[in-house]
Amino acid sequence: MRLITAGTLAALLVLVPIASGVSSSSRAMDGSGNNAGNSSWGQAGTQYVRVAPANYADGVAKPITGPNTRYVSNRIFNDRAQNLFSENNVSQWGFVWGQFMDHTFGLRQEVGGEDASIAFNARDPLEEFTNTLGVIPFSRTPAAPGTGVTSARQQINTVSSFIDGSSVYGDATNRLEWLREGPYNGTLSDNGGQLLLDHGYLPRRDARGNAATAPEMALMGRLAATPSRAMVAGDTRANENVALTATHTLFAREHNRIVNALPRRLSDETRFQIARRIVGAEQQWITYNEFLPALGVELSPYQGYKDNVDATLSNEFAVVGYRAHSMIHGQLEPIAPPGTYSPEQVDAFEQQGVEVEDEDGVDTVVIPLNVAFGNPDLLPAVGLGPVLRGIGSEPEYKNDELIDNQLRSTLFEIPVPGNPTCLDGPTLPQCFKGVVDLGAIDVERGRDHGMPLYNSLRTAYGLAPKQSFTSITGEATDRFPRTSRIDRRDAIDDPDSLDFVKVFDADGKRLPLGTEEGAVVGIRRTALAARLKAIYGSPNKLDAFVGMVSEQHIAGTEFGELQLAIWKKQFEALRAGDRFFYANDSELAAVCALYGLDYRYKLSQIIRMNSDAQVADDVFVADSD
Repeated sequence: MRLITAGTLAALLVLVPIASGVSSSSRAMDGSGNNAGNSSWGQAGTQYVRVAPANYADGVAKPITGPNTRYVSNRIFNDRAQNLFSENNVSQWGFVWGQFMDHTFGLRQEVGGEDASIAFNARDPLEEFTNTLGVIPFSRTPAAPGTGVTSARQQINTVSSFIDGSSVYGDATNRLEWLREGPYNGTLSDNGGQLLLDHGYLPRRDARGNAATAPEMALMGRLAATPSRAMVAGDTRANENVALTATHTLFAREHNRIVNALPRRLSDETRFQIARRIVGAEQQWITYNEFLPALGVELSPYQGYKDNVDATLSNEFAVVGYRAHSMIHGQLEPIAPPGTYSPEQVDAFEQQGVEVEDEDGVDTVVIPLNVAFGNPDLLPAVGLGPVLRGIGSEPEYKNDELIDNQLRSTLFEIPVPGNPTCLDGPTLPQCFKGVVDLGAIDVERGRDHGMPLYNSLRTAYGLAPKQSFTSITGEATDRFPRTSRIDRRDAIDDPDSLDFVKVFDADGKRLPLGTEEGAVVGIRRTALAARLKAIYGSPNKLDAFVGMVSEQHIAGTEFGELQLAIWKKQFEALRAGDRFFYANDSELAAVCALYGLDYRYKLSQIIRMNSDAQVADDVFVADSD
């Protein structure tokens, strides 16, 4: 028998109003009312806050000018197919969990902004891709109502800022009702406690008969031609890649596991709300006890809920600091027991550009990222367990200035038909005729949102400005070499300038060029500092995103000084300004005391409880065994 203290009994008394889902003792769907004195703090549909004043060319709305962002991308972000990996052996869960959290607390308003497509120069000597679009599509984020005319343009975060499980449940009751078992008739009162699943996977848009009445889901890549095949989740972006879809599926299963563990005497609504509360707390627990420590983010000690702390996401965090796209691996590698896939399945995979390799007694499924984009059919075909196991088995890419061409040039693009063998590596340009460059868009989005330049942003976060490019990168020189391979008069436009000449592992051992496994440091023919200087001239003119990703890392972390400061400030605010943060929520202890249901699970435990994946205890450390 469990002993329940007087304090726990008092907490249990407030479990009754949990059934409404909107009382002061539980989270509102849209995040409103979390702060009693400032109801809109962190609420969906409100403006991002700013740490620094907005930086517009006209002081109001016009983006500042700077070097063409594809030009910058070709010279700074281009990885030339030499992959470098996390120096701390962080697994791919680093970027997968990071994206899952991003889709929990941030989504800028997208519809209604002006076209501001990025010019594409096919004659750039460093351009390797054909772009029949002629430009890189880009639209500005719409101005928040009442801004951008006489006052500085601001932007809207369409989801709540809290880590609250909203990527599983959504921020609005109509989406939640569609996702829950039971009728879809405009009321939650007759819905079941479980989430709707189809043989253990997320439901498709046509699961209730008419795909047109399903909640909106973002359609990208191949999915645009088959919108009814989109899986439906709390967040519209759940189909972006198979690893993200797998994580959504995992927590939908986890919700149902919790509901099934609760006594049947409780109403469906009460069981649902208890499970929702636990799932949100689990995601907070994993974020603060596994994800952030794995990346080397050390926060100040938690001092309880602070009603004077606004947890609203900052524009600087959303548009600069949290854009860690360099971490994203160019391919995903699910791992399954040998013989999992029939010859017919293997043939079907290969027709898509997916390979199945027999390595060390397991079947490894190699999925190029562009095949994983907008392709939810891959998840049930490969299996949830293999995908979840594979994410933790490979290290993520190093969080630096290099961005894989799967993101830097072919994001969400559909390959030309008939050649599935060129979907990765140096042959990638042969497979695509359009260019969408996430790195260029990252820089452009900063200008769109009025981000301060690099040194101004450092100052806003309490850091001293950098006076030289070498002090940013940690290199010995900002000059181009005088070699037979490089003409210093046009070195910034010389393709040879980007060649890697040395590669090292984490212990400083030199590796053969082109080595995949273990490469964490790469030396190029020209210093990054030299290329930055040639493009920008002065550190004071650097775009904030470019300067941030170029910084030398702080030992033991995945970050340079500026990015670490941005993360630290935001994640401390998300913790201190959330009345329902797990360490401040007495009802979680009450649930545990009464029903034996805890929230303090490692991600590995949640994976094991909801799939057949055999994973290491700490999935945030790459486990290649």
